[in-house]
Amino acid sequence: MSASATPEFGITENAAKRVAELRAAEGNDGLMLRVAVDGGGCNGFQYRFDFDDAVNDDDTIFERDGVKVVVDEISLDFLGNAQVDFKQELIGSYFAVENPNATSNCGCGTSFSVD
Repeated sequence: MSASATPEFGITENAAKRVAELRAAEGNDGLMLRVAVDGGGCNGFQYRFDFDDAVNDDDTIFERDGVKVVVDEISLDFLGNAQVDFKQELIGSYFAVENPNATSNCGCGTSFSVD
């Protein structure tokens, strides 16, 4: 029996550019965007975005245009085939996850549920 493949996680061009800008502003080329899923929020789960320069044993690294995004093993179960984007809208600018696994999302865009 073959081992299961690691789920994919995408990084849009806008997200990669923004991470590169923030990394340059911090003066730390080793910073990576960490995307995680936590319990809570209005729909049961919520996305969390942090910058980190460490890779843990259970992390998977995804890369685009020299920018790295890390996702831990448990969060990746919820984020398989999703992608992180950076949006600039009238209400502000923010990282967002476009997640095909979410069965519903709340209005704030940071909370979701799965069946």
